[in-house]
Amino acid sequence: MRKEREYTVPPQRTSRRAAVPSPPALGPPRYRLAPPPLRDRTRYWIDRTVVKGMTTVAGWLALACLVVVAPASALLVWTDSRSPDTVQGKVETVWRTVGQTLRLGGEVGPPLRIFLSVLLALVSLLYVSTLVGLVTTAITDRLTELHRGQSTVVERGHSLVLGWSEQTPTLVAELLAAHAQRRHGAVVVLADRDKLDMERELRAVVTAVGRRRVRLLCRRGRPADPAALARVSPSAAGAVVVLPPDTPEADTQVVKTLLALRAVVGDARPVRVVAAVRQTRHVATARLAAGPGAVVLDVDGIAARILVQCVLEPGLALVLEDLLDFAGAELHVHRVPGLGGRTFAELRAACADACVVGLVRPDGSPLLNPPPRTVLAPGDAVVVLAEDETPPTWTTTPAPPPPPPLPVEPVMPVEPAEPVEPVMPVEPAEPVKPTEPLKPARPATGETDAKPAVTGAPAGARVPAPRRVLVLGWNRRGPEIVDGLARNGWEATRAETLPAPDSAPHVLVLGGPDGHPDPDEHTLVTLLQLRAAERESGRRAPTVAELTDAHHRPLAPGGRHTDLVVGGRLVGLLMAQVSQTTELAAAFDELFSPTGNAVRLRPATDYVPAGTEASFATLVEAAGRQGATALGYRTGVSRTPLLNPPKTATRRWSHEDTLIVITPASP
Repeated sequence: MRKEREYTVPPQRTSRRAAVPSPPALGPPRYRLAPPPLRDRTRYWIDRTVVKGMTTVAGWLALACLVVVAPASALLVWTDSRSPDTVQGKVETVWRTVGQTLRLGGEVGPPLRIFLSVLLALVSLLYVSTLVGLVTTAITDRLTELHRGQSTVVERGHSLVLGWSEQTPTLVAELLAAHAQRRHGAVVVLADRDKLDMERELRAVVTAVGRRRVRLLCRRGRPADPAALARVSPSAAGAVVVLPPDTPEADTQVVKTLLALRAVVGDARPVRVVAAVRQTRHVATARLAAGPGAVVLDVDGIAARILVQCVLEPGLALVLEDLLDFAGAELHVHRVPGLGGRTFAELRAACADACVVGLVRPDGSPLLNPPPRTVLAPGDAVVVLAEDETPPTWTTTPAPPPPPPLPVEPVMPVEPAEPVEPVMPVEPAEPVKPTEPLKPARPATGETDAKPAVTGAPAGARVPAPRRVLVLGWNRRGPEIVDGLARNGWEATRAETLPAPDSAPHVLVLGGPDGHPDPDEHTLVTLLQLRAAERESGRRAPTVAELTDAHHRPLAPGGRHTDLVVGGRLVGLLMAQVSQTTELAAAFDELFSPTGNAVRLRPATDYVPAGTEASFATLVEAAGRQGATALGYRTGVSRTPLLNPPKTATRRWSHEDTLIVITPASP
C-alpha cells in the first residue's frame, strides 16, 4: 500500500496593523521557571541527535574530531622549530598531521589528489571498521552462547542430570561426591533455565565438594528436545538421571524426555538411565518410554514407605539419610574372586573393614540378610556397607568369640492349688493348620476384629491390640501411608484439629494439601501448635513430620522425639545411589517395603548384657545369631548414627545404646 504524503500548511503572515493585542491571561500569575542546567540540556541534545540515525551521528562525530584535532595539530606545527617558514607550508603540514591522525591520507597538491586520498582513506576506514565489527559481533555472540549454556559438551563417563526440581541440588551434590571418590569425571545439568541462575544455586554445592577435580557444567535447553540432548552427549554418559520438574504436568515431561533420550541414543547403545515420576499411576508408562534396563522410581511411593518406616521406628530418619548419602558409609556391590563356596556367616566374619549386608544373584535379584548358611555361588556379588568404592579387606582369621549369654528371667512355678490340665493329643486325621498372618486393622473407624487373628491359637490367647497413630494433614500419599501402617498392625486415625494430650501415642504430620504453593506451611504451623500443647500438658508424643524443602528443616520446632522426613532430599539421595550402582535399586526397594527385611533400631542389650565391654565385631556376631545384620550403632547421648564403625574398637554397652540392624519386620 502506497504511503500517503503529509503536507504542512505554511503559517500565514499577519501585518502589524491587523494584529490584535492578546487579552490578559486569567488566573494566578505565572512565574518564570529557571532554565535547566547545561549538563541536562547537553544530554538531551545528544539523545535527540542519536535517534536521528547513523549518518547524523557520524557527521557530528567527524566534526567533533576535527574541532579537537585541527587546533591541536596547528599548535604542534606552529611550535615546532623544524616546521616550514611559509604559511602555506605550515598549512600543508597541519593537513598531513590531521590526515595521519584521522586516517584521511594527508596528501597535498591539487584538489583532485587530495580528494582521491581522502576517498581511499574512507574506503580503508570502512573496510577496517566493518571487519572489526564482524569479529567483535562473532566474539560477542560466542560469549553470549557460552553464558546461555548453548555450547556442546564433549565428555565421557559423566553423570547427566536432565530437568530441574527440588531434588536437583541434593542430587548434584551426591554425584559430585561420588565422582570425587574416583578423582575424575564431570556432572552435567541440562534444564530449561538460565545458566547463570543454575550455577548460582549450585555454587554452594561446588563449595561443599571443595577443590577436587570434578567439573560441574550447566547447559540450557529443554530436556525433551533431541537437539538440546545431543549437545550434552548422552550416549557417552556413564549415567543419565531424569528428574520430574516442579509443574503439574511433571510426569508427562519425564515421559517425553525418556522418549527423546531413546531417539538420540538409540536402542543399540543403551545407557544407564534412572528416572523418577511423582505419581504411582505413571510408573508403567515411564518404564515403557525408558526401555529395558532403565530404573523408574516412584517418588510418592518411596516417600510414603519411608514415612511408614519412620513411624514404626522412631529415630530412623537420620539413619536412612546417612545410609543414602555418599558422606561416610554407603552400600556397594563387589564381585570378589576367591570367595565362592563360603557361607554368609563366614563372609560376615571375614570382612575386616566393612559390614556384609547381603548378596546379589546373577539375575540382579538381591538377597539381604540371608540365613547364615547361605553359600556364595559363582556369579554372586556381595553387598557391603563401606566408606568408598575400594574393595574391602577379607581376612582368614577365625570369627570373634561369641558374646556372653543374655540373662534369662526365671520361670515362676505354678501354684499347686491350680493344677494344670493335661494337653490332649492331636488326632492324626486332623492336622494342625498353619499360622496365618495378622489382619490389618481398620484405620478409619478404629474398630478391632473380635476373632483371633491366628488360626489354631489356643483358647484364651490374647491378640495384641494395634498401636495407634494420629494423622494431621492430608495429601495424595495419605491413603498409601495408612495402608502401609495397617499392614504392620497400626491403626491410623485422621484428624483435622489438634487432639487431646493423651489421645494418641504417636503423631504423623503430613504436608499439603496438594497444589499448595508451600506444602511445608501446614507442617511448620502444626508442629508449632504441637510444641505449645506439649508444654502445657507436659507429655511428649513421638512425632514424624513430612517436609518437602530441606531449607525448612532448621525452622521446624522439633526435638529429640521428632523425626523430620524431607522426602525430596531422600529421593534425590536414592537416585544418586542407584545411578552409580543399578543393582542397589532392588535392594533399597526391599528395605523400604512395608514387610520383609528393613532397617530397624534395637536396644544393644538385646544382644549383649548391659555393662558388657565388647567390640562392634562381637555385636555383629551376636546379631547374626539372632537372624539380623548389624550396620552400626547409636549412643544414648546422641541421635547421630555411626554406620560401619571400626570392628576392633571396644566400648561398654548400656541400656541407652541402640544397634542399627537389618532384620525382618516383627509382627
